[in-house]
Amino acid sequence: MTKLLHGLFPIAAVALAAGAALIGTEGLAPIPFGATLFYGIASIVLIGTVFAAVHHAETIAHIVGEPFGTRVATIAVTVIEVSLIASIMLGGEGNAALARDTVFSVIMIVCNGLVGLCLLLGGLRYREQTFSEQGASAYLSVLVVLAGITLVLPNYTITVPGPVFSGAQLAFVSVMTIALYLIFLFIQTVHHRDYFVQEGAKHAGNAAGASGRREALLGAGLLVVALLGVILLAKKLAAVVASGLAAAGAPPAAAGVSLAMLVLLPEVGIAVRAARQNDLQRSINAALGSTLATIGLTIPAVAMVTLVLDQQLVLGLDAEHTVLLVLTFAISFLSFGTGRTNILMGFVHLVMFAVFLFLTLLP
Repeated sequence: MTKLLHGLFPIAAVALAAGAALIGTEGLAPIPFGATLFYGIASIVLIGTVFAAVHHAETIAHIVGEPFGTRVATIAVTVIEVSLIASIMLGGEGNAALARDTVFSVIMIVCNGLVGLCLLLGGLRYREQTFSEQGASAYLSVLVVLAGITLVLPNYTITVPGPVFSGAQLAFVSVMTIALYLIFLFIQTVHHRDYFVQEGAKHAGNAAGASGRREALLGAGLLVVALLGVILLAKKLAAVVASGLAAAGAPPAAAGVSLAMLVLLPEVGIAVRAARQNDLQRSINAALGSTLATIGLTIPAVAMVTLVLDQQLVLGLDAEHTVLLVLTFAISFLSFGTGRTNILMGFVHLVMFAVFLFLTLLP
């Protein structure tokens, strides 16, 4: 039954989004509470599709082994994020800072909320958990550089006033960002793959034969359908959430937070489940890997769109968010500096996440 649902939810998500695109939500007006009913059903289907995507990603990860397994879901989530940000920016809303707010929100949600939840749940269940210190150090070192040159440096360049890059600067930073991310992928998947695999999981996927390959191909196909469904439904729900936040008088940055939470749903499921299975390295691969992909791929993709369309892209963080970013990285280096974690560090990250959410709603 569960296997059937994992196949039906992605198809239902795509069909629901396609139907809404054909008739539009205004076509539901003759039905009492039609729009409310649609968004309620869409929310349930979206959650089910996210769990289906997590299941299929884990199936692939089990067959092909780490770190390739979580990399599949990470790249897929980045595709979702780029699609949503680009579609919203091109839709006429005129939010030049949406990409910055979304990328910053991803960093805060993942490095504080998701990491804190994984460390707390894992610590409560196993007291202490171990992981590869070299792998965590590699993630954090690249993440600090990428975040610094894309979210902090624009505040201090003088060619163009304000928290923006000039066209040449934006193109150069985009190329450097992609280059650094690709080098990291080479280190992760080829040159130092052992840094990113927990002891005892190194041989996962080696026994995959013909049946394993067929299962991986089927899982990959269903994962693509599931992620397509998440993209289409999340775009519908993101617009509703953004309108609701605006009507409630929430700050503009709240739209970036809501968008980041929607696109990160699959990664949250993968990381939390891995932590509860005492595979903290896989949680780190999913969590920090999604953050790296967000900066390394989302920023260049959105930059290319804005350069082609001659739009402005605001990237520089304000002073308040810069402080949160620095504190987050400092805590992350302390948490992952020993190769062992416990519930205290998880709670510290969750406190930082609570501060981020509070200051987003009440700057």
